Amino acid sequence: MSDIKLNASVRSDEGKGASRRLRRNGRVPGIIYGGKAEPQSVSVLARELWKALESEAFFSSVLNLDVDGKKEQVILRDLQRHPSQQIIYHLDFQRVSANTKVHIKVPLHFLNEETCKGVKAGGIVSHTLTELEISAPASKLPEFIEVDLADLDMDGVLHISDVKLPQGVESVDLTHGEDHDLVVASVHKPRGAIEAEAEGEEAEGESGEE
Repeated sequence: MSDIKLNASVRSDEGKGASRRLRRNGRVPGIIYGGKAEPQSVSVLARELWKALESEAFFSSVLNLDVDGKKEQVILRDLQRHPSQQIIYHLDFQRVSANTKVHIKVPLHFLNEETCKGVKAGGIVSHTLTELEISAPASKLPEFIEVDLADLDMDGVLHISDVKLPQGVESVDLTHGEDHDLVVASVHKPRGAIEAEAEGEEAEGESGEE
């Protein structure tokens, strides 16, 4: 379980007007739901939230939420923010326990990208996926998943099924069948090299015709 902590306060005022007032006072409205308890409206300090958001793990970990002294373990389910300004409109938290089965997206961290076989042969790495939707008990949620590209050759392709997942963690895509075994990363020749090869082959063909 994560050690990320965030303080929150219970709020009783509802509606858009109340939410605007909270934001003007440097707080972000939110809600906690799930588990056996009733949904609870809360707010958090915007400056504390922005600091917490600097951690990549905030989006894919169990959070320790202190609501006026009451401890809640939650995951972030939704975060609504302004498309261009540094404003967060609303937060949705879901209560979880250690054994709660959670579906969540976690970031992929690529290892040995600059030294993999395909790059050494002159290729470049293309990332098709940068995060993976997983299912796991809350107590086993990884903050990220490592993807080792060391053995990826030129024109090689790495699929979800090639990624080694931690114990107790499974890919949601793979549960839907082999057709959902998506490409994670691949190595290919740079466009300039491909065009040069094509021009060379064309020149050889014209020379042969003569």
